[in-house]
Amino acid sequence: MNTIKIEIKWALIFSVLVLVWMLLEKLSGLHGKYIDYHLYLTNLFAIPAIIVMVMALKDKKRRFYGGQMSYKQGLISGVVLSVIIALLSPLTQWITSYIITPEYFPNVIKRSVEIGYFKTTAEAAANFNYKNYAIQGAIGALVMGVATTAIAMIFIQTKTKNEAKQ
Repeated sequence: MNTIKIEIKWALIFSVLVLVWMLLEKLSGLHGKYIDYHLYLTNLFAIPAIIVMVMALKDKKRRFYGGQMSYKQGLISGVVLSVIIALLSPLTQWITSYIITPEYFPNVIKRSVEIGYFKTTAEAAANFNYKNYAIQGAIGALVMGVATTAIAMIFIQTKTKNEAKQ
């Protein structure tokens, strides 16, 4: 447990960040009045998500590895962090869907039918629901977390003396 304490801490930080982002989306009207812009603006979450992942990896390097972390060590840490975030994802989605913004699914279902994205309300409802979002969120967290880690570790890893000379 001590070996993944840092990953657990950062997974919790990441999950709180997700909830704060969802609250900001709701307060800015992206789950209601401005729902047409949600599809585009929600992707801006990638910026703070990447920042938190990089901060977590740097924290692991500094606190656990004493400033000397190989690519493989960082990759393992990032995968562990991504798995924990993915496991927490259905809970953060539940909090979002049922506490922060219970009107989101009805609003996006209605609007997607109005603009012709789906032909019927039933088709839209089959896509826009807690279960689908929970599954997509968990898979997305895992895939994006591992991809972010793989790229970030190119820059975060400790270079050996031979690598630094090249």
